[in-house]
Amino acid sequence: MVSFDDTFRRQLHELFVWRRDVRRFRSDPLPGGTIERLIEIACLSPSVGLSQPWRFVIVEDSARRRAVIEDFRACNAEALQSYSGERAAKYAALKLSGLEEAPGHLAVFAEKTEIIGAGLGRATMPETTEYSVVAAICSMWLAARAEGIGLGWVSILNPACIDKILAVPESWKFIGYLCIGYPEAELDRPELEQARWESRRGSGEFTIRR
Repeated sequence: MVSFDDTFRRQLHELFVWRRDVRRFRSDPLPGGTIERLIEIACLSPSVGLSQPWRFVIVEDSARRRAVIEDFRACNAEALQSYSGERAAKYAALKLSGLEEAPGHLAVFAEKTEIIGAGLGRATMPETTEYSVVAAICSMWLAARAEGIGLGWVSILNPACIDKILAVPESWKFIGYLCIGYPEAELDRPELEQARWESRRGSGEFTIRR
């Protein structure tokens, strides 16, 4: 069995602390094969029934990227309408994606058919398919940070529009659109916390005993 010492555990904790959702990217291109390597790491993640339901689309075509950016702008404008007063002003001032600056775009989907894994573990909780894909994204997120690369998860998008823009199979469910690149700055606190949109709370507020 592989063992990890205290030094490694401290460094791992630091990795979790410094893992951020990045929206502000430098324009520097990523080294060739970077996204493919991060996908390989993501594929080491656990999945329900060993179904490996993650599907990745590396978005390189400029027209498709522009279409995604336009969808984000439309969805973001609609989201702004749900706020009013000071909250609306704060929302409008937030930078909520790095779509225009990030050199790497990656769309992530979940394959909903049950061919691989034969449906094991999904009879009562079929949503574990999507959970498996989220776990893969989290693995990629940490691996990217360990290389000094930032990753930003853009959720202000219309899934049906993304499916159409990227022309993916009907059995794929959109999970997230990721911006990947070198961050403008290293941050150990969430940007939304710095903007006073929300504050991070301790684990005690989320834990109960029975």
